[in-house]
Amino acid sequence: MREVTLWAFVIPTLLLLLCIIFVLNKKFKLKRRHFQLPPGRRGWPFVGDSFNWYKAVAGSYPPQFVHQQANRYGKIFSCSLFGKWVVVSTDPTFNRFVMQNEGKLFKSNYPKSFRDLVGKNGVITVQGEKQRKFHGIASNLMRIDKLKFHFLNDIQLVMLQTFNNFRNNQVILLQDVCRKVAINLMVNQLLGVSSESEINEMAQLFSDFVDGCLSLPINLPGCTYYTAMKAREKIISKIKRTIEDHRGSAYEGNDVLGRLLNEENLDDEAIADFVINLLFAGNETTAKTMLLAVYFLTQCPKAMQQLLNEHDSLRKNRGDKLLTWQHYKAMPFTQCVIDETLRIGGIAIWLMREAKEDVYYQEYIIPKGSPVIPFLSAVHLDENIYKGALTFNPWRWMDPEYQENRNWRSSPVYSPFGGGARFCPGAELARLQIALFLHYFVTKYRWTQLKADQLSFFPSARLVNGFQIRLITRDDQQNETSF
Repeated sequence: MREVTLWAFVIPTLLLLLCIIFVLNKKFKLKRRHFQLPPGRRGWPFVGDSFNWYKAVAGSYPPQFVHQQANRYGKIFSCSLFGKWVVVSTDPTFNRFVMQNEGKLFKSNYPKSFRDLVGKNGVITVQGEKQRKFHGIASNLMRIDKLKFHFLNDIQLVMLQTFNNFRNNQVILLQDVCRKVAINLMVNQLLGVSSESEINEMAQLFSDFVDGCLSLPINLPGCTYYTAMKAREKIISKIKRTIEDHRGSAYEGNDVLGRLLNEENLDDEAIADFVINLLFAGNETTAKTMLLAVYFLTQCPKAMQQLLNEHDSLRKNRGDKLLTWQHYKAMPFTQCVIDETLRIGGIAIWLMREAKEDVYYQEYIIPKGSPVIPFLSAVHLDENIYKGALTFNPWRWMDPEYQENRNWRSSPVYSPFGGGARFCPGAELARLQIALFLHYFVTKYRWTQLKADQLSFFPSARLVNGFQIRLITRDDQQNETSF
C-alpha cells in the first residue's frame, strides 16, 4: 500500500517537473528567437566553451578559437562562457560600433577580481560622467606638450641608469628587466619616486597585482586573488603616504601626482585609485611591448639590422647629449616596429562590454545585460586584412595599402589602444617610452638568446621562459653571433 502511495506521489511530481522544464525551454527558445541573437553553440553545460576559449588565449595565437567559430557561424557569433550566453565579434565594423557607443549602448563589464583590484574610482572601470571626468584628467596629464617638457628627459635618465648597471656577458631575463624599467618609469613620472629599493618592491607588488586581475575572487591565503589584494593594499598605502608627503611639504614638482594635487579637485581615495590605474595600464602596455619588440626583432635579423642602422645614425647625431623631440620624430622604422609588435602582441586582445539596453545591429537584437566581447586580436591577426598575419613584418606599415589602417586612433582594423570614450590616454607616452628603450638598448648591447621561448596571453601577455639572453656590450664585441 505504501509503495502504491509513493508512486502516486512521484509520477505526478516527475510529470510536473517535465512540464516546467518544457515550458522554460520553450520560453528560452522563444526569447532567443525574439532577440535574434547571433548564431552559435552552447557547448558543455555551464562551462560552455570556456576551456576552448582559455586554451586558445593561453597560447601564442589567442584568436584561434574565435576564428574557428567565426568561420562556422560568421564574424559575429554567440557562445557560452562560464554559464553566460556571450556575443563575440571578430568584425572590425561592429567592434568599432561597440567602442564608439561606450556609455550609450554599452558599458564596461569586467570580472569582480579586476574591479576589486583597480578600485571603484578606477578610470578603467568607472562609468558615465565620472569616467568622462577621469579620462579627461588623464588625457590632459599626458598631452604632447607634457611629453616634450615633462617626460622626455626623465625617461632617458631612467634608461641610462638601468643599462649602465649591466655588465658585459651578463645573463638576464629580459621580461623581468622590462617590468622593472616600466615600473621605474611610471613610479618616477606618477609619484616622483626613484629609490632603487622602492622600485624593486613595486615591481614585485605589481607582478602579484597583475596576476590576480583575471583570477577567481577567492580571498584566502595561498590564492592568487588574495595575494593580489594584499599587493594592492601595499601599493595604495605607498601612494597615500606619498600624497601626505607632497601635501606636508607644499610640493610643487612636475610629476603627475603633484599636478593632480595642485590642479584637480579629488579626494585622497579617488587619487589613489586613479594613480594605481595609470600605474597598471602604463606598466602592462610599456613593459610587455618593450619585451616583445626585442623578442620579435631577435627572430628577424633583417629588421634588427635596419632598426640598428636607424638608431646608430641618431646616436652619432646626438653625441653625448640626450635625444630631443626632433630625434624621436626621426624614427620612422622604429615606429613601424612598434606598430607591428602591437598588432601581433598587443596587450588588449579583447574588450569586455555589456549591453545597456536592447541593441539593434543589422539582423541581430542583443538583449540588455548581454556580455559583448569585441575580440581585437582576431582582427589584428586576420589573414584577409593583413597578408601573412602571423609573421612579424614591420615593413608592411610602409606599404601604401596599409597607411589608412595605420591610424590607431580611428582605424577599425587596428586598435591596439582601444577606441571611443575609453581610448587609452597614455598611448603617446607608451610609444615614446618604447622607442627610447629600443634606442638605448640596441645602441649599447647586442645579445644572444639562451633558451627557446614562446608567447602566452593568460593571465596577461608574457614569454613563458622570461626571454633569457646574454648581453654583449657593443664596444667590447668581437666576432660574436648575436641577436
